[in-house]
Amino acid sequence: MRVFLTGATGFVGHHVANALAVEGAELRLLIRKTSKLANLEGINGDTVVGDLATPQSFASALQGCDAVVHVAADYRFWIRDPAAMYRANVDGTRDLLRLAREAHVPRVVYTSSVATMHFRTDGIVINEDTPVSLADMVGHYKRSKFLAEQQAIAAARDGQQVMILNPTTPVGPNDAKPTPTGRIFVDFLKGDFPAYVDTGLNLVDVTEVARTHVAALTTGTPGRRYILGGENLTLKQILDKMSAITGIPSPTVKIPFAVAATYAFFEEWITGRIRGKEPRATLEEVRMGRKKMFASSARAQQELDFRIIPVYPAMRAAIDWFRANGYAP
Repeated sequence: MRVFLTGATGFVGHHVANALAVEGAELRLLIRKTSKLANLEGINGDTVVGDLATPQSFASALQGCDAVVHVAADYRFWIRDPAAMYRANVDGTRDLLRLAREAHVPRVVYTSSVATMHFRTDGIVINEDTPVSLADMVGHYKRSKFLAEQQAIAAARDGQQVMILNPTTPVGPNDAKPTPTGRIFVDFLKGDFPAYVDTGLNLVDVTEVARTHVAALTTGTPGRRYILGGENLTLKQILDKMSAITGIPSPTVKIPFAVAATYAFFEEWITGRIRGKEPRATLEEVRMGRKKMFASSARAQQELDFRIIPVYPAMRAAIDWFRANGYAP
């Protein structure tokens, strides 16, 4: 099977590329001129230099492909120019779907996000059928992913074979950027996590997310959303697990959201606007943290043979990788 893959130099994309290669797929990997290629080491595939912002730069590479797997996304909670995020996540997805149709590619797997779901402050577990609208999206990242997902749903409604996968919060090795989730690990390892807020996440082993991307090439129903999750954990439980792995004390001070929001405001203003660097905390993250992102993966279990596995080994692998690669002592 010949597969055109975006995002292979990123965290989830690297693991998807590796899973596809293990299954013998012939890979065409979209990279930008500025992409760091460390995550492609050991993965056989042809690189295609292009950019989602200029779709014609890679259009010819789609010819003869059996599938497109679109993992690439602008994933961050602070950005000086939000329009760039919408161009990458929304316009890039729309254009890639169009080019795949024009090239008669039989199947597209689109990596959306659990961020497009409607979560609750009371921690009730949600699923793909929980009502949601654009008004429920907090911040530019969530809004851009929601709008991009709508492009995929519309394409499937018009007959294109588009699978939509919604990973929760993947963890594991090779988070080179790192992602916002990876920064939680790095900050903890560096002793920069003195307190926590009352929030929750669903953590999932990134290798199981990658395996299910391969399964989605041949199973599942186009146009349906599939949450790929693992364990629903409070932030305190996550920090306690990291403490058990490392021996580093877990923070014991819980701060109110009002205090966290005040800190994030000054971080954005001083670090982001004045110094021009990415702030350690953003108001968008604090607003998202008011809701516990607890989700069910029952649909993916039933229709994609997705497996909910303990996340502890993936957390240990992430910590070992960050330490081995100089992100933390």
